[in-house]
Parts: sequence; structure tokens; C-alpha cells
Amino acid sequence: MNSLKQIIIFISLISCIKTSDAQINNNLYINDSINKVKKNVAIIAGTEAAIYAGTMSGLYFLWYAGYEQSSFHFHNDNADWLQMDKIGHSMSAYQLGLLSYEAFRLAGWDEKHSMLYGGPFGFLYLTTVEIFDGFSSGWGFSWGDMIANALGTGLFMGQQALWHEQRISMKYSFHPTQYPQYRPDLLGSNFIEQMLKDYNGQTIWLSFNIKSLFLNDDSRFPAWLNIALGYSGDGMTGSFYNATSYNGQEIPQFNRTRQFILSPDIDLSRIPVNNKFLKSALKLANVIKLPMPALMLDSEGRFSAYWIYF
Repeated sequence: MNSLKQIIIFISLISCIKTSDAQINNNLYINDSINKVKKNVAIIAGTEAAIYAGTMSGLYFLWYAGYEQSSFHFHNDNADWLQMDKIGHSMSAYQLGLLSYEAFRLAGWDEKHSMLYGGPFGFLYLTTVEIFDGFSSGWGFSWGDMIANALGTGLFMGQQALWHEQRISMKYSFHPTQYPQYRPDLLGSNFIEQMLKDYNGQTIWLSFNIKSLFLNDDSRFPAWLNIALGYSGDGMTGSFYNATSYNGQEIPQFNRTRQFILSPDIDLSRIPVNNKFLKSALKLANVIKLPMPALMLDSEGRFSAYWIYF
């Protein structure tokens, strides 16, 4: 996924929950009548439709219109970036579905309808991006991306249907690496670009809530304490294979390795707070895996320990 697509998806993530607060917080809790709920749901549905239409139009004209178009075709990019791109697709679909669901719940809609109408939002959003790729000569429709999108959506909706809560969440973290200096065009020329483009510094996490998964409800174990499994890659200066030079300068050769990380985590959405704004802010921030001690094993068998891992 290129950087512009990631930026637009990130904006959508923020917009979904910020819209929920701005549009309905002033009246939802004053009157819970059926008419009020219907009005709030219409506001959310209309705003999400506007976000969808606006960002898709912007993506097309800002990105795809500048490249040669072609007939619809497929492209197998499953081996790119040691599958970091695919896991990123899953996380985006998961988070978009979660925040769309939260928006409908805040509007006063019931659990079932919020899940059925909000949960697929990420899959619909990312499928449209995939169709754009299918008509662009530089890319192509990727079944690998579609499967990743479906897995992310399925993780959210499956848990909501089974448990009526998210006991396993997908999160993101980032740390700067040495690699962008060799390919700033591909990996980013500044910190913000690198957060979106440098897969070497990104880690995608599955964060498991210990109490809800393994303990009784009456346990005094902290409800907000999680254990997280992370996946990342290292040594990548190209998508499928590493580049040997850039602008006439030789690039050192690095081993492309997979990294598997174990770390404690905090589920910010389970921290007990009464303030509605703070509660929404914590839910939004929960997409980020907080820096914590970590243990890492890579695909070359090397074991590492970190006091703090970003």
C-alpha cells in the first residue's frame, strides 16, 4: 500500500470517531427517544457515506488520474515486503470496521445493527481501493489484499458476534530505522513519511486481553492489561527484492528477515473513565501499541530483548 493510500485511510480512521462525537454528543444523552436515535443514525450513515465518497474521489484524482489506466487486471503481490503490506491491510479493515461500529453505537443503535452495518465499512472502503488498482497499469487487483481485508473485517465482526466485545485487537507501532537513507523515495524522506512507508519500522500487533479471554469476570486482575504478539520485517530496501543502488550510489546489502515480538500491552478502551470525551479519545488512541518491554525472535534464529520497544 503506497503512502498516499495510507494517509487517506488514516484520515478516515480519525474522521469516523471524531464525527461521532461532533455530530451527536450534544443531543444523544438528552433524549433517547426512537426519533432521536433514528436522527443520529442517519447523521452517522450520511457522514460515513460522505467520507467514503470524498476520500475515494480524492484518492482517484490525486493518485490514480496521474498514472496510465488499463483494462481491469490482476496482480500477485503476496511476496512483497515480507507480507507486512498484507497485515497492514487487515489492521486497516479491522480498525475502520471497529470505529464505524462505535459510531453507530454512540448514535444509539443496537448491537446487532451496529455490527452488521458498521463492521463491513473497512472491507467496502478497501475493496474500492483495490478496484482502482485493477484499472491502473502500474498495479492490479490483488486477491491477497482482498483476503487480508476480509480477515481484518472477520476478526472484528466475529468477536462482536461471539462475545459482544473485542478481546483481541489489532494495533500499530513504529520506530525509525536506518533504511530510508538509502531509499528516501520509497521509504520516506522525513519522519511522517517513514511512519507510513518504511515497513522495516512498522510492527502490526495482535493484542490479547488476558482477563476477558482467560479469567473469570469476578477476578481482580486488571481488565486493561493485555499481552501482544507483533510481526515486522527488517532489512528491506525494496518490495520484492532489495535494491543495489539509488541515484548512482551503492546500497549496502541487508538480509531480509521476519521478526516476531512478544510484549505486554494496555487496552486503553478498558480503562475506566466517566468523561465521554476522554473515553472516545482512549478508544481512538487504542489503535497504537504503547512502548513496552519486549522479546524478539527473528527468522534467522536470533533472540533479542528490549527494555522498551516501539
